[in-house]
Amino acid sequence: MIRNLPARWDFEADVVSIGSGIGGLAAAITAHDHGASALVLERSEQVGGVTALSMGEVWVAGNHHALALGVEDSPESGFRYLKRLSMDYGNDVAILNKVVHARAALKYFEEKIGLKMCVIRDCPDYYYGHSNDAVAEGRMLEALPFPAETLGEWQSRTRVSQMPYGLTHHDMFERGGVANMMKWDFGLMSERLTKDERCLGAGLVAYFVKGALDRGIPMHTGANAEELIGDGARVVGVRVTKNGQDLFVKANRGVVIAVSSYERNQNYNKTLGQQLELGSMVFSTINGANFRLAGPVGARIAKVPDITSLGFIVPGEEDEEGKPLWRSALQVIGQPHTIVVNRKGRRFGNEAFYRQFYYMIDIIDGGNQTHPNFPCWAIIDSQAHEKYPFASVMPDQDWPKGLGATANSIAELAGKIGVDARGLEATIASFNTHAEKGEDPEFHRGTHTWSAWMCGDPFQKPNPNLGPLVKPPFYAVELHRMGGTAIAATGVVTDQHSRAVGWDEKPIEGLYVAGNSVARMETGAVMQSGISNARGMTHGYLAGLHAAGKPSDMLQKEIERLGL
Repeated sequence: MIRNLPARWDFEADVVSIGSGIGGLAAAITAHDHGASALVLERSEQVGGVTALSMGEVWVAGNHHALALGVEDSPESGFRYLKRLSMDYGNDVAILNKVVHARAALKYFEEKIGLKMCVIRDCPDYYYGHSNDAVAEGRMLEALPFPAETLGEWQSRTRVSQMPYGLTHHDMFERGGVANMMKWDFGLMSERLTKDERCLGAGLVAYFVKGALDRGIPMHTGANAEELIGDGARVVGVRVTKNGQDLFVKANRGVVIAVSSYERNQNYNKTLGQQLELGSMVFSTINGANFRLAGPVGARIAKVPDITSLGFIVPGEEDEEGKPLWRSALQVIGQPHTIVVNRKGRRFGNEAFYRQFYYMIDIIDGGNQTHPNFPCWAIIDSQAHEKYPFASVMPDQDWPKGLGATANSIAELAGKIGVDARGLEATIASFNTHAEKGEDPEFHRGTHTWSAWMCGDPFQKPNPNLGPLVKPPFYAVELHRMGGTAIAATGVVTDQHSRAVGWDEKPIEGLYVAGNSVARMETGAVMQSGISNARGMTHGYLAGLHAAGKPSDMLQKEIERLGL
């Protein structure tokens, strides 16, 4: 343990949260409610973190909202679901700890801060139909619209996102989902945005910001945590820079690192994961500060399989920092009349189910030391462009100049992008034959219920994820590796109370970690929408309890009950 005590302390609290997403705020609120003072440090000028950029989904097995709808579910079933799909890259105790306490944390914040949640109807687990412990609906929750005017002066200081945060999942999917964006109720969206009623991740995190404000918990923005401070035995504070000056913040009971991950640090993407030149939708401060802070005090890190993603840039679009704005290809490539091919012009996976498809991007051919499926291109025909959005490109818009290539024949298109023309023609001919029948014998596209819900067109028969490519002109857009979720392969290892663990397997006194800063021992090789936000909420809840001297004993009771 380091010993670097300052000559003075500028601020003091029992619990200091670094990061103002759901993890840091949950820890501060929980600690405060259990008798410990708290404050929050945020590097940027707005609070809300990556949580605000998300779709706001929260995955909780056996929750009371699902029970009220008559859904048969339990934490035990959720545990079996994650354990089976983790492929043993996870840890049984961590999985059980997350499942058990997510339900408790959900009830706690609903009761204490007025968090209002509901089931996202008809939203299945990713592996529904492929796992006995998956459910057709009930585990995926979202926040009801939050009236942001109640945040007062923090209304403009609480982050929103490029997501359509004026609509709920129900609003979007009752009108046909992402594929049918043109059918959405834009009148309702306009009304909500005018009133600043926030949905999705922007709404979810606003509830927690309001919870902190109601308790008078100080939130310091523009405060960059530079290093942890130790007294030789435990972590006792943090050194912060603000406006070019050093400030020393004393933490009597603990520091909570909740700074998300390292998605904007290309060196870490390559060396802690296996992502080369990753594009990202998250802001530049998500650069691996969790390792910079926790490393000097001996925190252990662990890696699980990467969550690869793909995206592209629409010419002329910029993010809040004035840099090219990345758009996710997740929904786009699962829509009808769309395929993705490699240099040989061949498909290589189920485009509508990213959990299968994106792993194929990272495959290495050891015979010639190449990624055979990267680079790759999304290919669509005019039917797709006329019916479906291509990220921000709407069906009634002209195709943007500079967005990929356009041609009146498949062979001409292949020549423009440097793909084998015969291979592409053969691929599309074979795909079309089966797509007309609603089948994909090669990669089984459209066989996951979640795929149909997330990126399919419910009005497309016989398969919502399949449609032939026959109508010129044809379009090709090169896809690049992209983040956007800040869900990293590598993170800091924690125990059941969200305390950071050292390489000696012992907890580091006074140091807690929450959210995407934590190694994904609860999921291993799997990811399921809603788990990231649930992790942050749960880790923060556990850290706040323990730091306030009220640690939960629920895990041990469940271990004994289940005989683990």
